[in-house]
Amino acid sequence: MSLASLLTDQQQRLDALISLLSNEQNLLTHGDIDGDALTQIALDKQSILSELERIETVRRNVQTRLGYDEGAIGARSAAQDAGCQTAWESLLEKSERASRMNELTGQMLSVRMKHNQAMLDYIRQIAEKTLYKPDGRNSAQPGRINASA
Repeated sequence: MSLASLLTDQQQRLDALISLLSNEQNLLTHGDIDGDALTQIALDKQSILSELERIETVRRNVQTRLGYDEGAIGARSAAQDAGCQTAWESLLEKSERASRMNELTGQMLSVRMKHNQAMLDYIRQIAEKTLYKPDGRNSAQPGRINASA
């Protein structure tokens, strides 16, 4: 497989990942969270990330086999010599975009989890207060005004 086709495959998968991240962020901005949709996105993201990792391993092996140094400098040289430096730079840009989006998604999830925890704590606090006596009657005295203020 040529370097150009490997870079194209990686770019296509990164485009799909960016689309999933965008959908995930959109879902997280709604008041009602669609847990099933988020679960499916997480599974799809994991699948794409596995494929990206597999292709990246192949790309690195090709780079090494062709005698280029490991790492970004060797990758840039290999792309330049293969006439696909533009594809390499595009791949780097898309990778950075996906990374930023993933970080933002993580922050959004963290905020959502903190909000959910605060709501659960509030509900637990309310539930712990006894509103009724053991006989089922309300402990409030109807018709009486508490004038001690």
